[in-house]
Amino acid sequence: MLWIALVDRTGSGLWAAVSVLYFTYVTGLSVTQVGTLAAVSGAIGIAGAPLGGRIADRLPLTRVLISLQILRALASLALLTTDNYALLLAFSAVGSFGDRAANVLTKLYATRVSGPDRVRYQAVTRTVANAGWALGGLTAAAALTIGTTTAYQWLLTGDALSFVAAALLTVRCAEPPSPARMIATSKDPAPTTRPASPWRDRGYLAYVATETVLFLDDAVFKVGLPLWIAHSDQAPHGLAPLLMVVNNLMVVALQVPLARFGATTAAARSLLLPLSAAFALGGVAMALSATGGAFTATLFLTTSAVAFTVAEMLHATVSWELSVALAPGTAQGAYLGVHGLAQSAQRSIGPLAVTAAIATGPLGWTAFGATIALTCVFQHRLVRDQLSRTALSVSPVTVSEH
Repeated sequence: MLWIALVDRTGSGLWAAVSVLYFTYVTGLSVTQVGTLAAVSGAIGIAGAPLGGRIADRLPLTRVLISLQILRALASLALLTTDNYALLLAFSAVGSFGDRAANVLTKLYATRVSGPDRVRYQAVTRTVANAGWALGGLTAAAALTIGTTTAYQWLLTGDALSFVAAALLTVRCAEPPSPARMIATSKDPAPTTRPASPWRDRGYLAYVATETVLFLDDAVFKVGLPLWIAHSDQAPHGLAPLLMVVNNLMVVALQVPLARFGATTAAARSLLLPLSAAFALGGVAMALSATGGAFTATLFLTTSAVAFTVAEMLHATVSWELSVALAPGTAQGAYLGVHGLAQSAQRSIGPLAVTAAIATGPLGWTAFGATIALTCVFQHRLVRDQLSRTALSVSPVTVSEH
């Protein structure tokens, strides 16, 4: 599965770096059309997380993953066949759906296989995935020096082939044990209660709502920092890509060592307090970057990037552990699928939040960091109450031999 993560993210890095350019220069879409395509396909993709998780509680996980990888490959290759806007929108939406579903199912596979070592496994996976993103991005940057239509098409083809390779590698993976599925004979009594549903679990839904806020750090690096620097009179404009490199290198070097501080559920919950401080520091540093000249701006923007990267790594550890710990074993797929909505929804909310912070100025960034910090504190209390509840009494989903 680690090899799959590397191959998958390398391919995604190829496409993520050039998708806007492809739709602009190869298919001839306008800026408005490209923005609408990204927004609509992303919105449709949100459904992939809960649906994928629900299906994985009922069917063999590896088979579902293979199907999703093939779906992603077909969606990518289909983009090469047309410049019709409606079809491009449909193919992009299918690819987005497969991406979000595969992301949740890969997490579910890791949860079932790694057991008590799931936090360390998650840290290693994130390290490998970031290395893949970097490799794909560097390859795309080299290809862009050619700048021809053929170069763009080969990058998209490379993305599709990475999904095919991931599907072939998944074939070699054993099916992990699932507490949601057990073999039963026709003589066994039928279950008398319905499986647990995250949609009826108000506490878990509240937790997912707070997670949507905590995932906003993703929008800082993708939208917030580049735009803030681009509109700054003091910050060097070449600083934005350098801070992205700092972010990537920190995750590769520190994600695994930091994971040891959240190796248990109690430890992961405790990390919410230093996580709160990291978010607050990142927001304040962004605000202070507007108070001086080029040196001051560079210093505080770098400080902010480091703080938000630390927050990203801590939250990745906390989120992975708590999302699993709060989910009943008999419905892990459904619960993790609903948890996946938080990251999917952030993709729409995040750009709006950081844009509002930029428009408001230094005070906006201070409020941005403080809001996420307070959400961390609230989640710290919410999770304590959730973990102290009596475990849900649910029956497994049975699969008859006859």
